[in-house]
Amino acid sequence: MKEFKRFIEQYEKIPNSDWELISERFRRKELPKNYNLLEQGKTCKHLYFLESGLLRFFILKDGSEITKFFTIAPYCFTSQASFNSKKPANEYIQTIEKSIVWETTFEENQELLKLKSWNSFARKITQEVQFFTEEILEELQTETAENRYQKLLKNQPELLQRIPLKHLASFFGVAPQSLSRIRRKMLS
Repeated sequence: MKEFKRFIEQYEKIPNSDWELISERFRRKELPKNYNLLEQGKTCKHLYFLESGLLRFFILKDGSEITKFFTIAPYCFTSQASFNSKKPANEYIQTIEKSIVWETTFEENQELLKLKSWNSFARKITQEVQFFTEEILEELQTETAENRYQKLLKNQPELLQRIPLKHLASFFGVAPQSLSRIRRKMLS
């Protein structure tokens, strides 16, 4: 839980009395590699903190997996639309590596939102996620797969070692062979 508190306090100072309530409402889970935390058609019932590991969010289209984005520890995540509307998700959330998450339910989160500190943190993290989502959408519309790969190589090179080629390729919207060509071109 220390990692979680440290993460939250990057956004909002948490009084000890609030932290006691927050920490009581989260449960720790160890998840194996390639574990589906959420599947399309099922309702997301939890808000999570990713303490360690790596996740991918993806959808199925015509039988193919299309990676929407990755979540790197430490970070909070959920299937926002499903969690908040209590409707079935359109996406999957899968571990890419063995991961440790902390989870709380919708109802417990609603209780926590009555705390000024948690409410402020939740607002800030939601705004940040919206910003990241807009940035990804803009890149999809304006950048080539090669430029997006270069940006990832520059900003988060360690991810290129941690994410399987097929998942990276689907994230960039290209076939694995095309991504291999892009990688070879950058090495030459």
